[in-house]
Amino acid sequence: MEQKDFAGVGGDILSAARNELYMNLPYLDTALCALALAPGGGVTVSLATDGETLYYDGAWLSERYLRSHVWTCRAYLHVILHCMLRHLAKKRGKAPELWDLACDAAVESILDELDYPCLNAGLIPRKQKFYGECRRDMPVLTAEGIYRRLLRLNPPEYEIAQLQRAFQVDDHGLWDPERQDDQERSSRQDQKWRDLSGKTQTGLETVLSDKGTGGEAVLEQVRVAVRDDVDYRAFLRRFAAPREVAEVDGDAFDYGFYSYGLRLYGNMPLVEPPETREEKRIEDFVIAVDTSMSTSGERVRQFLACTYAILRSAGTFTRKVNIRIIQCDDQVRSDDAIHDLEDLRAYMENFQLTGGSATDFRPVFEHVAKLQEAGAFTSLRGLVYFTDGMGIYPEKRTPYETAFILLGEPPLSVKTPPWAIRLVLEAPDLDRAAEELPEELDLDELPEL
Repeated sequence: MEQKDFAGVGGDILSAARNELYMNLPYLDTALCALALAPGGGVTVSLATDGETLYYDGAWLSERYLRSHVWTCRAYLHVILHCMLRHLAKKRGKAPELWDLACDAAVESILDELDYPCLNAGLIPRKQKFYGECRRDMPVLTAEGIYRRLLRLNPPEYEIAQLQRAFQVDDHGLWDPERQDDQERSSRQDQKWRDLSGKTQTGLETVLSDKGTGGEAVLEQVRVAVRDDVDYRAFLRRFAAPREVAEVDGDAFDYGFYSYGLRLYGNMPLVEPPETREEKRIEDFVIAVDTSMSTSGERVRQFLACTYAILRSAGTFTRKVNIRIIQCDDQVRSDDAIHDLEDLRAYMENFQLTGGSATDFRPVFEHVAKLQEAGAFTSLRGLVYFTDGMGIYPEKRTPYETAFILLGEPPLSVKTPPWAIRLVLEAPDLDRAAEELPEELDLDELPEL
């Protein structure tokens, strides 16, 4: 009877927390109600969710509520944000301990920016120090970015334990991908939270974006959660132009008449296959690289190496091309012309990053306009600009397609021009593109920047 009463009290506590959160964060209305509440689930000293139900222990939750009303509100929203940011579905293939820590840190960074009395637990120096260290590597503290940083640094066990004590709120035991044996159910659940995150993003970007302090912190992470994986190879090929190449076009050839002629005359086909075919190839093209202080030289190196691999693939790179690779911070630092594969390989092998000042995108477009006037391009298809996104953008639309390639979700203050393509790449997107790197080019053999 006592356990039953505690179960009821625990449910009332979570319901009250949900209602208070809704009054302060109305843009999370559907997400806050998306989890059923239930005692048990193997939970004894915390909260836990499997993406459908929020499990709790009534006695433990009652004791925590008496100690801190703020904690229950933060814990409830902590669990909801895990689901909205799809941390459960993304755990597969990750190192469990580091992924759990990264997810907790990412969610707590959002909660610490939400300025509401029901969520204000005060600043914890250990947490603030960790946020500051992470922000040196990423503008938005996502679980994916924090996880990659932890993998790279490989902190000792005692440091991981300290971070876990600072950030851990709920039990992630029900996230175990091995427990999700029903793949269809898991996919359906993940899609549900993706849809809920999309609705939240729409609300924040329209009616509610200027209401409720701290909504920007939620929006930045939700944008990452609902973004699909990017196929950089497919994206780059959109700048290819159709042209005829000297190859047999099997798709435009009727083998029926060919075979009929061989049967009728012995060795005389009635038709011959076309000797040319139309393919899309990249010819005139500009690659601009932001070399300001805020840009990582290692990421530039990786981006150029992957772009090199895609451009030289058999289905994209023509025998003769006209590609300009421009480095710029607040002025054009270098402009290299690439006319064939050997030029491209030589450039990659001897590449050096030059610059290090502030970021101004306009000099690149002014320089390209002068090149066009001088007849340097026959038919310029497009320009891709690799950058962190922070700088001065041109106001006038370009006569060719322009894409700003951003590595990682930038802060909301970064506003790319509405006429330009905005593509956000994560490090894994570049890694996938690098998998098809030609065997004769090894990233490790390229010079350090």
